[in-house]
This record gives sequence, C-alpha cells and structure tokens, in this order.
Amino acid sequence: MKENFTFRVFRILSFIIVLAGAIVSLSFVLHAGQNNKSVLLVCLFVIWVLSPFIALFLANLVSQGWSVLVRIAFYGILLLIIAGSLIVYAGIIPAGTKPAFKFLVIPLISWIFILVFIPAGISITRRVLHRSDNVS
Repeated sequence: MKENFTFRVFRILSFIIVLAGAIVSLSFVLHAGQNNKSVLLVCLFVIWVLSPFIALFLANLVSQGWSVLVRIAFYGILLLIIAGSLIVYAGIIPAGTKPAFKFLVIPLISWIFILVFIPAGISITRRVLHRSDNVS
C-alpha cells in the first residue's frame, strides 16, 4: 500500500516531535534529579520518563499499515501526550507539584493513553472495515 505525501510528512514530523519531546523531557528529569545522590534512582526515572516516547516512536514505525482514521487519531494522541508532558514537566500546570510526582504520574497517564486509545482505534477500524466488506 502506497503512502501518500501528506502522511509521509506527518510521519517524519512526528518522528522529529517525539525525538524533541524525549530530549526536552530528559533534560527536565536530569535537572530535577541533579541533587539526588542515587544514580540508580535517577536512571530509573530517566527510563520511566522516556518509555512513552520510545513507545510512540515504535508505534510511528508500524503506523504505515494503519487506516487513515487511526493514523490521524494517533498523531493527535502523540501531540497530546508530548505537549501535556512538557507542560507538566516545565511546571506550568500544576504549579507547586513535587518533581518526583510529575515524573511518576505523567508517564503512567501517557501509557494509559497509548495502551487504551491506539488499540481501540485499530479495533474499531477493523470492525468497520469488516462490516463494510460483508455489506458489499
């Protein structure tokens, strides 16, 4: 299946956005953990914070075979997760939250979005396509 020009551009832009979001998030977590004496704890936070970005990157790799609607929804979720993460990590919303809390909860919420909405979108699209095949 040939991918049209618009989706190639979206895929490339989403790779760049995921990479930039991961780098900025990494800088936030390293800055927050700079006074922590436990290197292991900081490494665990880095892995946890970067894990949704890695999942989004991998999902973007396999998204070429997804339907148009699922890819559009995926790009929306991708932007929502990255923008939301950076806003919270920067301390804009909610102000005064402890850094450790932010770096624990935001990746968890991101994983919930990734694990619920992407498979749901794929499943719904498959059902709709299966119904349309049976109708024809």
